[in-house]
Amino acid sequence: MKTYRELLAWQVAFSLAKRNYRFTEPLPRAEEFGLRSQMRRAAVSVASNIAEGAGRGGDREFAQFVSVALGSMNELETQYLLVDDVQLCDKDTDLEETMERLYALLNGLRNALRKER
Repeated sequence: MKTYRELLAWQVAFSLAKRNYRFTEPLPRAEEFGLRSQMRRAAVSVASNIAEGAGRGGDREFAQFVSVALGSMNELETQYLLVDDVQLCDKDTDLEETMERLYALLNGLRNALRKER
């Protein structure tokens, strides 16, 4: 098996986390411990769960961690939509496209891991 750093899903998730850090920087100071912190933790959680799952050694456990990563993606997307709806930041279409791409990669990875059992 590849190391987690070689997995395309992890690479895209890591890129998403970095882009999200830049996206959340201009949020109002009042959101320092609110949405900014939550969005950053959710984005980091996606990449972290992929890495942790890959290190567990079994497809079943890995699939579970990928499912957790998908949950963090849902959390991040919800927070992004809220930031956009209340106009706290300008839209970031690259961030949106990266989230969509990562959803597809994570779903494909989870499905592949489930079939290998």
